[in-house]
Amino acid sequence: MAIADMGFEEMTPIQAAAIPLALEGSDVLGQAQTGTGKTAAFGIPMIERIRMDVEPVQGLVLAPTRELAMQVAEELNRLGAVKGVRSLPVYGGQEIERQIRSIKARPHIVVATPGRLLDHLRRRTLRLGQVGFLVLDEADEMLNMGFIDDIETILAETPSTRQTMLFSATMPMPIQNLAVKFMREAVKATVPVRELTVPTTEQHYIEVRESQKFDVLCLLLDTASPGLSIVFGRTKRRVDEVSEALAKRGYAALGIHGDLTQARRDQVMRKFRDGSIDVLVATDVAARGLDIEGVSHIYNFDIPQDAEGYVHRIGRTGRAGRTGQATTLVTPREFDLMRLIERMTGRKVQRRPSPTFSEAIEGQRRLSMEKLLQVVEEGNIEHYKGAAEALLAKADSTSLIAAALKFMTKEPDATPVLLTEAAPLRRPRSESRPFSRPRSDAGGRDRRQSDRRARQNWDTRR
Repeated sequence: MAIADMGFEEMTPIQAAAIPLALEGSDVLGQAQTGTGKTAAFGIPMIERIRMDVEPVQGLVLAPTRELAMQVAEELNRLGAVKGVRSLPVYGGQEIERQIRSIKARPHIVVATPGRLLDHLRRRTLRLGQVGFLVLDEADEMLNMGFIDDIETILAETPSTRQTMLFSATMPMPIQNLAVKFMREAVKATVPVRELTVPTTEQHYIEVRESQKFDVLCLLLDTASPGLSIVFGRTKRRVDEVSEALAKRGYAALGIHGDLTQARRDQVMRKFRDGSIDVLVATDVAARGLDIEGVSHIYNFDIPQDAEGYVHRIGRTGRAGRTGQATTLVTPREFDLMRLIERMTGRKVQRRPSPTFSEAIEGQRRLSMEKLLQVVEEGNIEHYKGAAEALLAKADSTSLIAAALKFMTKEPDATPVLLTEAAPLRRPRSESRPFSRPRSDAGGRDRRQSDRRARQNWDTRR
């Protein structure tokens, strides 16, 4: 009943591949694109395994970011509603005393970020001795964020007899090594597609000079008039500058990155979800795990730093079978990197020209026409018909509608903006580790795995 209430009619490919294996008790190594129903793929068998007469935590899900932890816990609570299975998100940035009180309420499943979970283990406010089902979600991103040591410490606190499921959009060698070390004869559950990217997402790139990027982005927004869109920038500074510049030109845009307080991040996401803003500018990590219904367009203002990042970025659209569009702005010196992404994702990204000023005006004119027709369909315009008839006595209907469209249509804004130029990413010497990440990215954290303090601070900030 809970599954039907959530709108499930049939299983997605990853669910069909993973759920039967998990219900048999096998460890599962799952690979599928984002937005393909991975949470239900591990959530359904996990909830089936929960014993309602056992009080300690029985299920554990590790997620890379607080946003993903919150979303996974929310979906698990919906899946477990009929049985009465309760899931608790545990993440940095939230008052730890409040979490301790929630843990004392005996949740059946804990969904946690690695850093905050380690805090509770050290405080002995949470014990994992009865965990029978463990999930590593978005495992490739947790490794990219430097959580490998933390994950190994956490796994050592769980029973060796546990059942383990690992899900990842990509399957690099470190993920495979982790599976060999901590999983028991894991069975692979792979969606049988040739591409790592979602086929319902149209992918394009535009070759453009760094100094032209922002104007091209504005033309793209004006031409497509997307419902909700996400613009990805490489650094926090980039996100701040682009979001402020968009707002200066009249777009309903806000930025999100790791230096924002949790309250501010929540506020930005509420506005994006309810449509108060329609453009979200984000860093890769801040947007990790976001599952926002209605995101139609992804714009890579900066080319992703690796193929995995590209997969995760464009996975924010084209979800659950819906169509989406992803456009990457590529400088001439980054052209080879675009080709490398194509090879590693197994999909050709089509080159397209930058929209013209005329196309942008036509896009805005089309949007104005759609808004007029929507108002007519919705009705409730009786009070305006008298004024309309008075206008018709002074001008013909075609001229009046043309004047209304001209008044409503937003012409491209050329207000000057100043963005700090970013150095182009260079092609790596080895394709085994595409595009090294600068240490200043994602909050300036030192990415060396030996710097455990930095990783813990990172998790707390996020």
